[in-house]
Amino acid sequence: MSRIDETRDFIPVRIAVLTVSDTRQAADDRSGDVLVARLQEAGHHLAARDILRDDRDAIAQKLRDWCADPEVDVVISTGGTGLTGRDVTVEAHRDVYEKEIDAFGTVFTLLSMEKIGTSAVQSRATGGVAQGTYLFALPGSPGACKDAWDGILAKQLDYRHRPCNFVEIFPRLEEHRRRK
Repeated sequence: MSRIDETRDFIPVRIAVLTVSDTRQAADDRSGDVLVARLQEAGHHLAARDILRDDRDAIAQKLRDWCADPEVDVVISTGGTGLTGRDVTVEAHRDVYEKEIDAFGTVFTLLSMEKIGTSAVQSRATGGVAQGTYLFALPGSPGACKDAWDGILAKQLDYRHRPCNFVEIFPRLEEHRRRK
């Protein structure tokens, strides 16, 4: 069963938070605020924060920039994961991914089902890896950000979490590049 192994030291992760919205600004970015508060309460570092409009190319470029930044280990975006014509965050993420973490969306849907029932089918939350950086796209509601952080990311971004976690495989994410 999953647990925290107190014999292991906590390793803080550097996380960038991106809010995707045509209407939000720093003063009213509640979902971004939720993520920042939770990651900092967990002991992680806020590496960067930004707000972008629903523009696929701009979002993908921001993700690429952060993936290339050695001071960013993880990027969490919020917003733009729905079904409307303006929702392009998932497509932007997939433009950048080298590998998709397929089960992330599935586990998020299972968590959401407990809270919002079948409305969970409308979310396209996704996760992936690019250039040794983890990328996660979450819905734009504060509740969805809380659910994703509390139910998945808080555990997977904690080196002490057993039986396994994302942090312990950081060194191996780009091993294919070293073999050449």
